[in-house]
Amino acid sequence: MTPPYQITNSILQLIASVSEKIGAINATHLQKAPATLRKTNRIKTIQSSLEIEGNTLTEEQVTAILNNKRILAPQKDILEVKNAIALYDAIQEFKPNSQTSFLKAHKILMQGLIAAPGKIRNTGVGIVNGSKIAHIAPPGQMVKPLLNELFTYLKSNKDLPLIKSCVFHYEIEFIHPFIDGNGRMGRFWQTIILKEHYPIFEFLPIEAVVKKRQQDYYKALSIADKSGNSTVFIEFMLTVIEETLNELSLNQLVPIKGKDRITQFAAFIKGASFSRKIYLAHFKNISVATASRDLKEAVEAGILKKGGDKNTSVYKFKKT
Repeated sequence: MTPPYQITNSILQLIASVSEKIGAINATHLQKAPATLRKTNRIKTIQSSLEIEGNTLTEEQVTAILNNKRILAPQKDILEVKNAIALYDAIQEFKPNSQTSFLKAHKILMQGLIAAPGKIRNTGVGIVNGSKIAHIAPPGQMVKPLLNELFTYLKSNKDLPLIKSCVFHYEIEFIHPFIDGNGRMGRFWQTIILKEHYPIFEFLPIEAVVKKRQQDYYKALSIADKSGNSTVFIEFMLTVIEETLNELSLNQLVPIKGKDRITQFAAFIKGASFSRKIYLAHFKNISVATASRDLKEAVEAGILKKGGDKNTSVYKFKKT
């Protein structure tokens, strides 16, 4: 079953704008941010997502923890940051359409913070905002079927990834599958869905814009709840994505090289054999000639083993 939402003119305009900006990046293969920018943006992402959920640590304190320095702060806040760092360090391992992968991510994120990290709840839960109940989540016995339906939607629906990522984000907040960590997981998994199709999203600090517009974020969630569909939330998150891309200057990016693609693909394929066709399916914006060159150079460098010839060639990463 497809979650309820409508494609409005506003959504179409935002999709066009976001797609144009992504296209400008892809057209010049400017898909890789320098290491310093990637680290800065990841710190912003982690600090922003945790602050939305009440964590008190600053970007400077998150940076210190990332650099293995000791800080004075509540132990719970420190553990939340350490877990989030571990989660983002493992970002290449997660498969967007896999519920098992999703639960594994929650386990890393919430280890030591709740009794059963990585396990969906089987009890009722409500979300309180001040003295008011903001949202009553579906009862425990409905969580597993709803989650199954949501992942089926991710796998089979033909909507654009930009839309599906927003729908998934909202539905996780609505279903509230875990006792805690739902907001963090909704936002993180939207990134996982997007980066599968647009690699630049791995290092875009979307969370920082959400934090800046936190009241609008909660308002969009509330309106979606009351209307029974995620249309308004899709519109809101697309404006967040557009703003994040606007803040990313093309001169902050560097061209992605063949060896970068090979390294990225090695993390994705995890030792399995593959063909040039599979490699091309992962990097949709490169030509056949570029893919052939990447693979040839990796074979010559001793990174890949090659079997077969021409169109029947099969490749496998050598164990290091």
